[in-house]
Amino acid sequence: TNISDCFKFVLENYFSELSIFNLINLQFTEEKLGQAEKTELDAHLENLLSKAECTKLWTEKIMKQTEVLLQPNPNARIEEFVYEKLDRKAPSRMNNPELLGQYMIDAGNEFGPGTAYGNALIKCGETQKRIGTADRELIQTSAINFLTPLRNFIEGDYKTITKERKLLQNKRLDLDAAKTRLKKARVAEARAASEQEVRITQSEFDRQAEITRLLLEGISSTHAHHLRCLNDFVEAQMTYYAQCYQYMLDLQKQLGSFPSTFLSNNNQSSTTPVQSVSTPSVLASASASLPSVSNSIVTSGLSELKSSSGSRKARVLYDYDAANSSELSLLADEVISVYSIPGMDSDWLMGERGNQKGKVPITYLELLN
Repeated sequence: TNISDCFKFVLENYFSELSIFNLINLQFTEEKLGQAEKTELDAHLENLLSKAECTKLWTEKIMKQTEVLLQPNPNARIEEFVYEKLDRKAPSRMNNPELLGQYMIDAGNEFGPGTAYGNALIKCGETQKRIGTADRELIQTSAINFLTPLRNFIEGDYKTITKERKLLQNKRLDLDAAKTRLKKARVAEARAASEQEVRITQSEFDRQAEITRLLLEGISSTHAHHLRCLNDFVEAQMTYYAQCYQYMLDLQKQLGSFPSTFLSNNNQSSTTPVQSVSTPSVLASASASLPSVSNSIVTSGLSELKSSSGSRKARVLYDYDAANSSELSLLADEVISVYSIPGMDSDWLMGERGNQKGKVPITYLELLN
């Protein structure tokens, strides 16, 4: 008898739970078909839900595109993701600037550090490697201060919000199913039980709505936190680009005597060593344009030309494309006439080739006797 009573109790509870489950599914289906009433959330809660969804959507997009910006290679991103999930450190590899820099240094050593081209390649390679180091620092800083907080929101806070929101949805379906049973109750005893069920489900729904609301109101704090992270990201980028700019200014000045050195390298025999490109300190401002000629003979010749009113012949050291209509394009090894105009920038001369006339940079010229 005890076994029979237990079995009967289990069956009654099973079918009771199954009946409730079917009623909830029926309630959901009828709502979708517009055949049942639905308890609406208050406008404030709906706005909070919409704000949370919008925050999640754009946070994901910003996070993914930032990862693409910092690491354009998709294979490298996948590899880093796998190592991160395995909680292992990814193997250290050269990034693109470092790899280019190493190739330039190797090529420069192969061509000969004593040649102008080899020396210039080594200088450029060293600068590229410094840029690669700055790029690593940018990626590391951005990952810690920007990407990690965004990822924590997606994988932590928003998952909690989603869980509580699903619970709220279930509580609402329970409430609406209870209301439906109350409408269908005909017997006084069944009606009293249904009214009690509605009160309980309403209380549970209100409690879950309050929990969800409190979580959603934290989105404003999330926005404030992400704003601070965004400032950190901008500062990291500013530091990176400032470093790269300074490195390139330094490189530009190191290669300042390249045109005259290049000329002397072309005129020398293959066994004659070329004087190394000088390495001055980093430029203090960004106002430098093309480097000035350091060869004393050329400098004295230009000074003499500027003090006179005549013209001189000059050989073009290498190609130059005019930036605008006031300048003259040049081809390497051609000979043109040049002269100075009072008040003209000291880094420029007027050049003539047949009927063509325009400004030319003095660093691209070798004055002929």
